[in-house]
Amino acid sequence: MRTETVEILNKAGLHARPASLFVRAASSFKSEVSLEKGGKKVTAKSILGVLSLGIRLGDEVVLRCQGPDEEEALTQLTELVYSKFGEKDEG
Repeated sequence: MRTETVEILNKAGLHARPASLFVRAASSFKSEVSLEKGGKKVTAKSILGVLSLGIRLGDEVVLRCQGPDEEEALTQLTELVYSKFGEKDEG
């Protein structure tokens, strides 16, 4: 199992569009992928699960990957988070 704590950097947090991108990316891996915030753990392959965490700007989230491609999954999903899901800051 591979684990990484990531900080959400985009202003709107993990709203529908970035959550959808994250779920789509997580679902492309054979490994089990989960997110945990505040003691609540959900599968990262479920849009409802991810949205139920109410992840906002500055929140720290634990990303866990376990399975045959866990290393690649953790790397790519961490990069997606730190790229702000492709969103540009306004201002």
